Amino acid sequence: ASEAACDDASPEGRTMAQPGQHIAGTALRPGPAWPVSSVMPPLAALPTAPSVARAHVRATLAAWRMSGLADALELVVSELVANGVNASADGDGAPRYVEGRMPVIRLCLLTDGVRLVAEVWDQASGVPVRLSAGRDDESGRGLDLVDTITGSRWGWHPARSGPGKCVWCEFTVPAATGGGSRHATI
Repeated sequence: ASEAACDDASPEGRTMAQPGQHIAGTALRPGPAWPVSSVMPPLAALPTAPSVARAHVRATLAAWRMSGLADALELVVSELVANGVNASADGDGAPRYVEGRMPVIRLCLLTDGVRLVAEVWDQASGVPVRLSAGRDDESGRGLDLVDTITGSRWGWHPARSGPGKCVWCEFTVPAATGGGSRHATI
């Protein structure tokens, strides 16, 4: 059941991810309304994590017959996972260990057939910040890209216990809108 889909205990036994947790206070509700979910095993917060997450998104959406969202969701999830990896690294790009353990990233996909939600959990302190990238800057545009592709349907919240956060995004499933969704095209 989707209620337990993203429940994943940290090494110390604290719950880090709960499906649909980000939707408290919105019109969306977790629980039986989210009958389909997919949870990746924890990914080490390493530079290879975004490509593994993209492959999971593509395979999951193909299995769910939602391949029309694959390009947009892969791009957004890749950005969110890369941000989690970067937030989990020190100034030299090496992982910051959490209580002697490699930090991890978790990816959870949920759908009710009308909406598709992706949650990316990390164990890093800090908050997601949209930067004002200059024309020649090589980075700093990721959350602007996420905002544009999702039609501003994204957000974040801190983990309930321990360090970390969940950054989530939502897409409309094209079949539910009678064809296409302006938020699912790139």
